[in-house]
Amino acid sequence: MAKTPAKGKHPRDLPEDHMMKTTIALGVPLFLGLAACMPAQTPPDAPDGAEGAAFFADNCVQCHGLNAQGAGAAAKGLRPQPRDLTLLARDNGGRFPQTKTLAYIYGDPAGDATDSHLQRVMPQFGEGMALDLVPVDLDGQLTPTPRALAGLLVYLESIQR
Repeated sequence: MAKTPAKGKHPRDLPEDHMMKTTIALGVPLFLGLAACMPAQTPPDAPDGAEGAAFFADNCVQCHGLNAQGAGAAAKGLRPQPRDLTLLARDNGGRFPQTKTLAYIYGDPAGDATDSHLQRVMPQFGEGMALDLVPVDLDGQLTPTPRALAGLLVYLESIQR
């Protein structure tokens, strides 16, 4: 049985197992406390704006235009006209509406019936993308989101004016 060190001894004079237990007892709560204070970081495999810009170029330019302001080549005959995507934050009190934007693009069937994909011209995205999901922070909740649409959100948020 190991002797308990006398009070007033220097830590270097304590037995090695006592030092280890003390380090763990103090270190673990300190580490967890510091980790809780760290800002949330983007997962390393999260898409960036470049991926979103590529998706936009392939799927959205025809209607929304190169500058995303709603003046694409196919926009002339559409009713309603494609939305100016650079004003989403302005029209939402200065905050980019990630959740609403994703729901609209993805094809939220529970959305407003007058604004559903069944009532509008914009195609529905999402069905074929369900196998490549990444976590996206939507209103403080990590939400599995198709990678292509997560990238599109990053891109759209970057072009707000």
